[in-house]
Amino acid sequence: MLEEKTNRPPNSGGESWIEKQITCLDHGFVKLVDFMGNDAEIARAARVSYGRGTKKVREDEALIRYLLRNKHTSPFEMVEIKFHCKMPIFVARQWIRHRTANVNEYSGRFSIMSDKFYVPKPEVLKKQSEENKQGRDEDLSDEQKQRVLELLTTDFGRVYDDYKELTEIGLAKELARIGLSVANYTEWFWKIDLHNLFHFLKLRLDPHAQYEIRVYAEAIAQIIKDLCPASYQAFEDYILNSVSFSRQEVEWIRKIVSGTFSISDDYAKEHTPFENEKGSKMMRETNDFIKKLRKIGF
Repeated sequence: MLEEKTNRPPNSGGESWIEKQITCLDHGFVKLVDFMGNDAEIARAARVSYGRGTKKVREDEALIRYLLRNKHTSPFEMVEIKFHCKMPIFVARQWIRHRTANVNEYSGRFSIMSDKFYVPKPEVLKKQSEENKQGRDEDLSDEQKQRVLELLTTDFGRVYDDYKELTEIGLAKELARIGLSVANYTEWFWKIDLHNLFHFLKLRLDPHAQYEIRVYAEAIAQIIKDLCPASYQAFEDYILNSVSFSRQEVEWIRKIVSGTFSISDDYAKEHTPFENEKGSKMMRETNDFIKKLRKIGF
């Protein structure tokens, strides 16, 4: 096999992931198709310089950290990454809300839909959260879990059999698919720049993100750690694991440090500075602030 020469900057970390599939959920995956740029190119773009190799790696790292720390994000848009992903349709519908990417999805109008459906593992089957209307909470009983899986697998088999029969009758594929579940798998090519990918990862790596999309975010993060290690480390330090505070929260922290306020949950809820225009206490904002304090060790 002939080796092709290239003048583009080397990136062994990124090259090692090309077409390497990371399994997600039961039938899904993420794999890197192609990329443009690396940490050095981010620093180069920031300097608007043409002298590649004139700076040391540690100087590039310091510049990258400065850029992200101070929210100078346009140089990170110089890195672009293209993925091939396969996921349940309900995950894709959450994913597509990140509208800063280029997407080309499998078409059920032109092609036969996949016979793969997402069946959750028993350990992720939980009750609806009473506090979070879009989240899950406590475990179901073993009997309930078994019944859930029976209902899902039976339904998936039935609707796909119906779908096949509709296509065999001759119904147009664009109509035959309408009875399929959002647990059915789709796939797409997804291209995004690093700045907007970091925004995606901040939201989808969060512990409160739905488990099924968080799995994909974790797979993508694994690739980016090798493709742009300095940038990803800065992302972890300044975005993913950082905590920001509002004006009222900063004022409250000053009082806590001075000993004026207690940080016990009961005291905080009774003396919360968060009130609406009618003077009613805003407990959700208060609870969010208490969680931030716990995160930083108060």
